Amino acid sequence: MKILLLGSGGREHALAWKISQSPLCSQLFIAPGNAGTAQYGSNVDMAVTALEQIRAFCLEQQIDMVVPGSEDPLVKGIYDYFRNDAALQHIPVMGPSQTGAQLEGSKAFAKQFMQRHNIPTAAYREFSEANYEEGVAYLQQHSLPIVLKADGLAAGKGVVILDSRDAAVAEFTQMIKAAKFGDASKKVVVEEFLTGIELSVFVITDGHSYQLLPTAKDYKRIGEGDTGLNTGGMGAVSPVPFADAAFMQKVETQVIKPTVAGLASEGIVYHGFIFFGLINVNGDPFVIEYNCRMGDPETEVVMPRLQNDLVALFNAVKEGNLAAQTIQEDSRAAATVMLVSKGYPEDYEKGKAISQLPAQQPHQLVFQAGTRERNGQLLTNGGRVLTITTLANSLQEALAQSRETAAAIQFEGKYYRKDIGFEFV
Repeated sequence: MKILLLGSGGREHALAWKISQSPLCSQLFIAPGNAGTAQYGSNVDMAVTALEQIRAFCLEQQIDMVVPGSEDPLVKGIYDYFRNDAALQHIPVMGPSQTGAQLEGSKAFAKQFMQRHNIPTAAYREFSEANYEEGVAYLQQHSLPIVLKADGLAAGKGVVILDSRDAAVAEFTQMIKAAKFGDASKKVVVEEFLTGIELSVFVITDGHSYQLLPTAKDYKRIGEGDTGLNTGGMGAVSPVPFADAAFMQKVETQVIKPTVAGLASEGIVYHGFIFFGLINVNGDPFVIEYNCRMGDPETEVVMPRLQNDLVALFNAVKEGNLAAQTIQEDSRAAATVMLVSKGYPEDYEKGKAISQLPAQQPHQLVFQAGTRERNGQLLTNGGRVLTITTLANSLQEALAQSRETAAAIQFEGKYYRKDIGFEFV
């Protein structure tokens, strides 16, 4: 099979590494890819939302499957675009329809869906320009802290937690009146704050059945001790120590099964990954958010622990027989540490030379996120630059080895969190 993978980050490097191992994959293209993905396939200079360009490429190269790594092409409707084009409709797209992608594309849509299907989540209200004053009044009497979420896609940065009502009103005003997150914050969801510990749960689904993938926990804040600004993710661990069989039984019964059944009952086409951002509140799971693709950096710990042929799972999705599959997990723990550019998640410089990059090893993988190559020199090309994933018999050992390699790799302004997995070691 010829496969086109869409994306350019650490998640896509991990997916390219995994897909390229499959004997079912004869040729892999990554658009646009990065310096790391080029090790596993051919990079193509093409934006992930350039649907007409993607169409032409798929026809020219006789592509057999498209795998969107990020949410952008899914929310834009790439599944429907292929489905509704006679020349493309034979090519499966591993992702939901545009309506299904609204689980991530619209916080309000997701909240309404959860209410309809009795899926546990925080209490909420939604506001826009039309009822802005009502929103201000609501915030002024809301319990603290207050969670504000831009309704649309905001590159993982549209969620703000505030400890004062005045600060919440100011942020709410920035979101709606000053378009802080552009169109994404034309509508704002105000949520009850839940106290607990978060984790990420992933399934792959054919729209009727599903298979549960390894669990993970990521770390969003830039600073150690979970302080500072939110980022796209500074590291991750898998499995999650507190996600034992009893807790995961609740997750499946209360969250996963009603989600998949709800999509089917509403006639929403959904083929591919569902990411459940959960919080464990006194032993009970609540949904914080849905994503319509794998997480980043969670993919960098989930894929190394997934022992199945990923392309075979994709084929099972396409053929509607996912229920016949059995997921095999590596018994070892995985830990990933993200190296980022100075200044991230705000302004940062690019083009810094990267050195002391180790070779890939069976137990340790360096996935590239924001990189490019120029005249044989690897350079930084993003806020998140590299992620180091180690597999080991214990989480402590995996974390220690990832930190050791993170310390050895060099580029100007390098920063990484030294406390990933701090709750568990």
